[in-house]
Amino acid sequence: MKNLIAELQWRGLVHDMMPGTEEQLLKESTATYIGFDPTSDSLHIGSLVPIILLVHLKNFGHKPFALVGGATGMIGDPSGKSDERNLLDEATLTKNVEGIKTVLSKFLDFNSTEANAPVLVNNYDWMKNFTFIDFARNVGKRLTVNYMMAKDSVKKRLSGEAGDGMSFTEFTYQLIQGYDFYHLNKEYNCKLQMGGSDQWGNITTGTELIRRMNVDTDSEGAKAYALTCPLITKADGSKFGKSEGGNVWLTADKTSVYKFYQFWLNSTDADAEKYIKIFTFLDEETINTLIEEHHQAPHLRVLQRKLAEEVTTFVHSAEALEKAISASNILFGNSTSDDLKGLDGETFLEIFEGVPQAEISLSEIEEGINIVDVLNSKTGFLKSNGEARRALSENSISVNKEKITEEYQISSKDLINNQFILLQRGKKNYFVVKIK
Repeated sequence: MKNLIAELQWRGLVHDMMPGTEEQLLKESTATYIGFDPTSDSLHIGSLVPIILLVHLKNFGHKPFALVGGATGMIGDPSGKSDERNLLDEATLTKNVEGIKTVLSKFLDFNSTEANAPVLVNNYDWMKNFTFIDFARNVGKRLTVNYMMAKDSVKKRLSGEAGDGMSFTEFTYQLIQGYDFYHLNKEYNCKLQMGGSDQWGNITTGTELIRRMNVDTDSEGAKAYALTCPLITKADGSKFGKSEGGNVWLTADKTSVYKFYQFWLNSTDADAEKYIKIFTFLDEETINTLIEEHHQAPHLRVLQRKLAEEVTTFVHSAEALEKAISASNILFGNSTSDDLKGLDGETFLEIFEGVPQAEISLSEIEEGINIVDVLNSKTGFLKSNGEARRALSENSISVNKEKITEEYQISSKDLINNQFILLQRGKKNYFVVKIK
């Protein structure tokens, strides 16, 4: 087997690792799982790291399991949380589980017939018929309360460092997640669980549960391993994965491809240097060359552009990337009227977010309005007719990216998406006319 751990280490994707993990992955194709919490019907870019880990596993010949927590989602993981989560109702949870399955299916082919084909599982399938008494006897009996209370996620809550304590419901979470690992180990010979560094306590509970529930079997059957990756932060220490508008999602209905592309494009130099190792599949030599090229001419933002291109293509598609680049060029490149008219209404508004706007009725547009009136009295873009005429005589006014003269009449043929007209003075002074 190729050395997956060495690959993950140079990319900065290893935080903690149980002894023997690297040896196990070098010895044979290893079934490995990562869990996804169904707190929403989509996943945001905080979930990109575990998705990428699963893809690396597949690429290195191992068998990846993606677990959607239909059962654990009913409780809520206390790890890293100061307060207990609100419990989701069953309808919301079902919707969220299906949404996450759809997202994961974009990155992993669960219909593949290869020997190490990815597998999608839902822990609700094996937990739904488990009675409380059976769980208490067969699982709860295996681990002491002392062991469970020693976990950092529990200690912080019980000591008052975070929140108002911990409910019994949350306290049982590590046992249920531990049983997931045991079940996958027993049914699929799954020997490794991966996750974020905040999951170390839950994952090692699983390895301990497997050891204790296999205490009467051969030692090989009782072996299980754990690996966690760092929680990604920005260079300034702030939380990764949020923009001014909130979470950056992996589905275009929640975060448009344009905004997704812009998020990566706007990375700082320090962040881009770290992110291109974590979030792309480019090899080490290619990445080192890009970093060196970036150091030579940081103003060209070679690293950010390559990062944005690679991640947008991975999450959306090459076609979606081209559209995002075209949309970006409308503000910063030599775009045309046709480029503008190819935008959907939502992307248009995102590109020109914060640009001053005014409304004109459709009936006025259909009759035709002189450009001087549009620039001044109809919109207030320019302060007077005199200023409008001077700007027109200086050839500094554009309608939908095309230069126009004082004789120009604004009409319905200028409409973008049947609802907008873009005015521009010079290179950077924009104004949006909305047609009502």
